[in-house]
Amino acid sequence: MSGLIDFLTDSANWSGTDGIPTRLLEHVQLSGVSILIALAPAILLGLYIGHTRRFEFIVSIVALGRALPSFAVMAFFFPMQLRFGWGFTPWAAVIAMVLLAIPPILTNTYVGVRDVDADTLEAARGMGMSERDVLRKIELPLAVPLAIAGLRTAAVQVVATMTLAALIAGGGLGRYIVDGSALGSNSESGVAKLLAGAVLVALLAIVVDGFLGIVERLASPRTTSRGRRRVPEEHLDVLPAPDLTAS
Repeated sequence: MSGLIDFLTDSANWSGTDGIPTRLLEHVQLSGVSILIALAPAILLGLYIGHTRRFEFIVSIVALGRALPSFAVMAFFFPMQLRFGWGFTPWAAVIAMVLLAIPPILTNTYVGVRDVDADTLEAARGMGMSERDVLRKIELPLAVPLAIAGLRTAAVQVVATMTLAALIAGGGLGRYIVDGSALGSNSESGVAKLLAGAVLVALLAIVVDGFLGIVERLASPRTTSRGRRRVPEEHLDVLPAPDLTAS
């Protein structure tokens, strides 16, 4: 622990190409690109399937993607990356993270649209709203909180797993874990570097989870009157109870 504290408080580790800010920025960029690539197909497909109730089996098939080990996916695409002349770039890791992020976003978006109250949809159609307006003005706003919850799950998973990018000469905070492991468990600096990478990734995942949790809460529609000021009883105009014995 003392070596970990020394590593995090050493000013030399906060500058340069291997400094904490640089590695943190690389990690955020790689994770952000992966999430952005996964968002478009996952949300569009989830909206379509949830609204039309067609091809629902696709959701179950995509959900099986959660069982795919990201390291195996990355190991599969990395030789192809070299063969196509991409060199030692993190694209294999990005592809693996995209496949990891799509299932929770797609599933939550689909469920959010599917579970919109049927009576509400029937009333909207009865008022003459087109299917496009029903999706855009009713189903989508009501599904947003659940979709953001899926995004929140995907983002935390991607941030935590993006450390694998360092195994194919990629950047990010995983570089500290790989380099620390290479120095060996007998090296105090190696152990401190490995622990620093693990702690920084964990802290980043917690920050991302907390931020998206706030976004999810703000996006949730208000269904209660919580927060309103209560009116004192003496200020209420109470009607007298009717006399049920009067003829």
